[in-house]
Amino acid sequence: MDKNIIYVDHAATTYVKPEVFEKMKPYFTELFGNPSSIYALGRESRKAVENARSEIAFCLGAHPTEIYFTASGTEADNWAIKGAAYANIKKGRHLITSAIEHHAVLHCFGFLEKEGFEVTYLPVDEKGFVNPDDLKKAIKPDTTLVSIMFANNEIGTIQPIKELAAIAREKGVLFHTDAVQAMGNIDVKVNDLGVDLLSMSAHKFYGPKGVGALYIRKGVRINNFMHGGAQERNKRAGTENVAGVIGMAAALKFAYENLEEYNRHLRKLSDRLIDSVMERIPYVRLNGDREKRLPGNVNLSFQFIEGESLLLMLDMKGIQASSGSACTSGSLDPSHVLLAIGLSHETAHGSLRITFGERNTEEEVDYIVENLVEIVGKLRQMSPLYEDFVRKSGK
Repeated sequence: MDKNIIYVDHAATTYVKPEVFEKMKPYFTELFGNPSSIYALGRESRKAVENARSEIAFCLGAHPTEIYFTASGTEADNWAIKGAAYANIKKGRHLITSAIEHHAVLHCFGFLEKEGFEVTYLPVDEKGFVNPDDLKKAIKPDTTLVSIMFANNEIGTIQPIKELAAIAREKGVLFHTDAVQAMGNIDVKVNDLGVDLLSMSAHKFYGPKGVGALYIRKGVRINNFMHGGAQERNKRAGTENVAGVIGMAAALKFAYENLEEYNRHLRKLSDRLIDSVMERIPYVRLNGDREKRLPGNVNLSFQFIEGESLLLMLDMKGIQASSGSACTSGSLDPSHVLLAIGLSHETAHGSLRITFGERNTEEEVDYIVENLVEIVGKLRQMSPLYEDFVRKSGK
């Protein structure tokens, strides 16, 4: 990457660690056998895939037979939600999720509503938390699935998943969590959490794109999402992405081995940015909770400006950030997450998401702050909203 570029959009994607890529390389060129083939080259690939499955299961505190590889976190979400809904349709058609889920989840529920399912969308408070009491009240006799994300991709809020999953379990309802943003940032242990289904994606924790996984607790009834061959123990058809699977396992192992140090580094950068911006720029809001959030996530709303203009001007300075989910780039609508926590359309439009990674430095944070001060000032000078505010307030 260009050394003059400051990349602070790690929630969108991360680079592949060099040591991860080295582990993947042989499976592109030398050990390229199809894992379903019975000859030696195929058996070598099969062994590598199963070793990777065991490594991922170990990190999660799961059994290897509970880990199923997919092509993405989005596929894992789709499989978990649609598969569980259809497999348990005789019990009922009522499903529960939250208002701030990733679109990979929300669009699944929208599809299921068209299929005749009833969906309850739980509200969140001003910091993005689901109230466990709201979940208790929402569960009905015909509820079959609850899906609440572990950590929000936009504002970083970490949900009380263990408490929420316990409520669902007490009522005999399956619980799925989209842990795509949490994996590699939080020590996730499925048995401690009590979840039945959990989605993840390698490219969020310095692994390759195009590979994800779904944890399915033993005994959980779930329909197949992909049909064709007998791969993944007859659950998910399609030739395995061997190199991707190897990379995913290696990246997750590295993440778990260095989690405490990594989080400490990210927290230092985030705190430095938040404190500096709050001190030097007026009329700015930190979205999400200050403490119970992903350590590298900073989501700020600047009043009286447009976020798109802010992003473009930051890009001209070599700073690459975002306004929210990469999956909604190009949309002119304000973030559904920011609206759900109570922001007005105008304030939500002036938002910036910065997500740090292992290579970012304190010097880069200071450079970002200096440019934010300058750019926000310029944009407000051109803003009729700000001019009107200043005139009315007499400042």
